[in-house]
Amino acid sequence: MDIIQEMHRLIDAANAKNIQLRAIGGLAVQAHNKKNHPLFLREFADLDFVVAKKQRREFEAFMPEVGYAPHRQFNVLNGDQRQIYYHNESEMKIDIFVGDFMMCHKIPLENRLKADPITIPLAELLLSKAQIVHLNRKDALDIASLLLNTEVGMGDDEVINLSVIAALCGSDWGLYKTTSINLERVKEVVSGDDVALNSDERALIVARVDRVLDTFNGMQKSLAWQMRDKVGTRVRWYEEVEEVAR
Repeated sequence: MDIIQEMHRLIDAANAKNIQLRAIGGLAVQAHNKKNHPLFLREFADLDFVVAKKQRREFEAFMPEVGYAPHRQFNVLNGDQRQIYYHNESEMKIDIFVGDFMMCHKIPLENRLKADPITIPLAELLLSKAQIVHLNRKDALDIASLLLNTEVGMGDDEVINLSVIAALCGSDWGLYKTTSINLERVKEVVSGDDVALNSDERALIVARVDRVLDTFNGMQKSLAWQMRDKVGTRVRWYEEVEEVAR
C-alpha cells in the first residue's frame, strides 16, 4: 500500500461525505515538504488524522466503508477523544484524534480543520511536534522541515500563523515551556555537522525559530499562565503519554 496515496484517498472519500478529516503527524509534515529536501524523506508506518468531534458518529460509520476495522476496546474507552482503526487487508494502523490533539499537551483543532485542505493548519502542525516532551531527532527534523518549507507570519495560507501560536502558548504555560525548549533543541540539531543542510538552509530555519521565540516575548499571557510561570518546572507541566497496546 502506498501510504501517501492512501492518505489522499481517505481525505477525498471523507470530503465526499462532508466529513472534516485532516492529516497530522510525520506524513502531514511531508505533505508540506515542497522543496522535497532529501534530509526529510523517510518511510512512514501508519497514518494519523484529526476529525471534527461534531462528526464523530458519521466518521465511525465511514471507516468500515473505506476498509478499516475499529480497535473496539480502545474506541469504547476513549472514542470521544481518540480512536484507532486497522486496515482490513494490510492491518496498517490509523490513529484518530477527535476534535483536539491531546498528547503531552492539548492543541484545540475542532474549529480549525478547514484552514488547510489536507493537513491540520501549519501553526498547529508545528505545535503538535514541538509539544513532545521527549523530543527525538526524527521529530526535531520534522519541525526543521516545516520551518524550511513554510513562512512564519500571519494567516494560514502556507504560513505558520504566529498569532495562533501566541494565542495557544499564551494561555497554556506548559505548551509554551515545552515548545520553547524544543525550538532551542531544533537549532542545535540543524547546526550539527551531521545534518545535510547548506548554510543558507540552516540560517533560514534558525531565523524562523527565532521569530517564533520572539513571538513568545510579546504575546499576551493569561493570569493562569502567569501564576503557573511562578511555579516553573518544579512541578510537572505535561501529561505522560503511554503507548497504545494493539
